[in-house]
Amino acid sequence: MHPRRVGFLVGLALSVALSALAEAPKLPGVGAAMQAMVEQNEISGAVTVVVTKDRTVHLECTGLADVATKRPMTPDTLFWIASMTKPVTGTAILMLQDEGRLNVNDPVAKYLPEFANLKTPSGKPANLTITQILTHTSGLGEASGPAAQAAKTLADLVPIWLATPMQYEPGSQWRYTQSGINAGARIVEVVSGMTFDVFLQKRLFGPLGMKHTTFYLDDAQRAGLVTAYAKNKDTGKLDAVPPRPEFGPRDKPPQGNGGLYSTAQDYARFCQMLLNGGQLDGHRYLSAVALKLLSTPQTGDLPVGFFQNDTFGQHGKDYGWGIGTCVLRRPHEGVAAMLSPGTFGHGGAWGTQAWVDPVKGVAYVLMVQRANFPNSDASQVRREFQQVAANALAKR
Repeated sequence: MHPRRVGFLVGLALSVALSALAEAPKLPGVGAAMQAMVEQNEISGAVTVVVTKDRTVHLECTGLADVATKRPMTPDTLFWIASMTKPVTGTAILMLQDEGRLNVNDPVAKYLPEFANLKTPSGKPANLTITQILTHTSGLGEASGPAAQAAKTLADLVPIWLATPMQYEPGSQWRYTQSGINAGARIVEVVSGMTFDVFLQKRLFGPLGMKHTTFYLDDAQRAGLVTAYAKNKDTGKLDAVPPRPEFGPRDKPPQGNGGLYSTAQDYARFCQMLLNGGQLDGHRYLSAVALKLLSTPQTGDLPVGFFQNDTFGQHGKDYGWGIGTCVLRRPHEGVAAMLSPGTFGHGGAWGTQAWVDPVKGVAYVLMVQRANFPNSDASQVRREFQQVAANALAKR
């Protein structure tokens, strides 16, 4: 598309988005909290959304999507949502289970026969299950190096995973494992007969009205993509960071571990469907059984998650892992203080966050693009957003 045409379309979309934003509901204090984060150079800007089962109670844009051009954040600003893709992958698997086409207790080898010969570190048959690969308890090796970078499809990644030694005996521990989630996405392809991106578009994004959610950006979408920043440790200022090259181009696999781009409003639609027990606007996406697998721990007593050290409070036992989701067992100080037991969701590597609190009937969606948070799940930005929003909701 001609650059001038792209510019016109982006300008038109910006005008429409800003007009809609002026009419959007806002929770008091959230914008000010996010502006404080901008002024502290924690982020360049943010889009925040809070939804209940049937409506949006908050939508606000703060700061800039690109500092150099002073392009503002808008409701349609696109973000790389990274690992917030994982609950979508879990949902896709469970949709197929609802149709009787697979079961999460099945061996992976039933759908990916190459896994039949996989051996554990002790030399035993691995016999990995779908649940294990989607809860980070499989021990599967990761794909890395030139071969992984050259992969064009999810199928290309399978032999690379299997050529890498397993990390531990399956089920013995929890270790965040990208290959397992991508193996789940590959199973969706095998069972459905569609590439993973096509399946999600036809079965989830299209019906939910997630118009801007995609693995592959066209020219207009790329022009509307937020710029990522990293905080310079010497100057304290934000430096622009280039997009991750393994995500976005058409010649790369649609990776279920972290390949999606989305907007705050799009992802809020997904959260509303989960808040409504797997259905939205008269369309059912997940059964009650499937939603329970997605949103309740399947990892027993194993400590899990990203708070398992002294810096972040040793909260591994306060979490469990569902099918593609992190589940809060017990609230703790910081980012979980305002959430109910049973809250579930996922964060992304560059600071995006979405958490569904079924007890309070609310979901929080935060879109930022900061590349070097010490721990994006534990960021001050996330804590401020959720706490201020929760306080405002409690006063309504």
